[in-house]
Amino acid sequence: MDEAGVVSGISVNTECPTLGCLDHWVGRPFADFLTDECVDKFETRARALRESPDAQVRPIELNHIDNAKWEFPIRYTMHRIRGGETVLLLGRDLQPFAEVQQRLVREQMAREREQQRMRGIETYFRVVLEASETPLVLVDPEGGKIRDLNTAAAQLLGSTVDGLSDSGIAQAFEGRRRTEFLEALKGAASTSELKGIEAVARRNGRVVTLLPEFFRAAGDLVLLCRVTAIDDQDVRGPEFTQSLASLFASTTDAIVLTDAKGVIREANEAFLVMTDAAQLRDVKDQSLGEFLMRGTVDLTLILENAIKTGRIRSYMAQIKSVVGTRLPVDISAAHLRQRGGDLGIGLIIRDVSQEDTMAAAEPGSMVSQDAVKNVMDLVGTASLKELVSATSDVVEKMCIETAIQMTGNNRVAAAEMLGLSRQSLYVKLRKHGLLHSGGGD
Repeated sequence: MDEAGVVSGISVNTECPTLGCLDHWVGRPFADFLTDECVDKFETRARALRESPDAQVRPIELNHIDNAKWEFPIRYTMHRIRGGETVLLLGRDLQPFAEVQQRLVREQMAREREQQRMRGIETYFRVVLEASETPLVLVDPEGGKIRDLNTAAAQLLGSTVDGLSDSGIAQAFEGRRRTEFLEALKGAASTSELKGIEAVARRNGRVVTLLPEFFRAAGDLVLLCRVTAIDDQDVRGPEFTQSLASLFASTTDAIVLTDAKGVIREANEAFLVMTDAAQLRDVKDQSLGEFLMRGTVDLTLILENAIKTGRIRSYMAQIKSVVGTRLPVDISAAHLRQRGGDLGIGLIIRDVSQEDTMAAAEPGSMVSQDAVKNVMDLVGTASLKELVSATSDVVEKMCIETAIQMTGNNRVAAAEMLGLSRQSLYVKLRKHGLLHSGGGD
């Protein structure tokens, strides 16, 4: 190449047939056969060579283009021939390296696409596994370790997914030796009949049945175990659910489902009629205490006792409708649980306004028939004033005893229930000899 950058001669290695014949480059500027991004790079290096002919030779990679459709990379070293302005460019064809690099890029892109596809498959697997209501456990049949499980299975066994993953399946159950238990599972999975293995969960003591079966994934054998609680096996599926739904909708007793704080989540038509509510949204997401005459006092007693003991058989109260009317009711409640999860509180509220009983109107006004008979026996032996005073004392004592019993001897709650100050309640307890009797029990 001369001083002006025009090609004065060219020689191509005969062992590089891919370059073809380049004789038409002679007599034309070398830059005409470079891609646009390589022209400046070449001119900068050529100018540096003219200014410092003795500088260290460094390679430069240039991309050639011929007839606007043929592109190939060459790595050059540039040498100034002594005694003249001619520049010699010695080049090495980089097409084999470029092809290898392109193959590597294609392989890398294909690998990334495969990894993305595998991540998608794993996501589908996780979503389906977690969405399944059936407790499922995947077990390595050789080592007996739990490969994976869903939340339903972890809750049924009284633990968490992280707590059980990679642990031995036998460790999750009482009195099970690893080898014996694993052989029992593989034996049950190998039979044509659907045989279950009964076991007791170590963490919560629940009796469960494991139904194992084999499947193969990527050449590896895996045990899929469906876990069923023995005490849940009486539930018969859709028909049972439909029957419960029909009972919920058509019963004459009000049924209310709340969360642990007493906020209404569901209520049937009977409760809407009882509270004069036009539709469910008028009562949903409101506290049940809004519909009880004693408000949070009644609600707190119901929730605390239901959560503590699991159920309340009978609690006398008054329901207040949205228009302000009152209705005496008998409330029974239960703490709802399933597979270790808390489902809230279920309440059945029965209208007792038609019952001919003195206990229907107010929980604290219950007076025993024996106490009334004792007062009636005094007629003719005492004045009316004395009779009324004796009756008031009997009623007062019975009301205080009832309040103390209903609150579990919580005297602060009993005072609030009776509308008394704490000091007044202690005075009356002392008056009736109930101060140290634990509520008269």
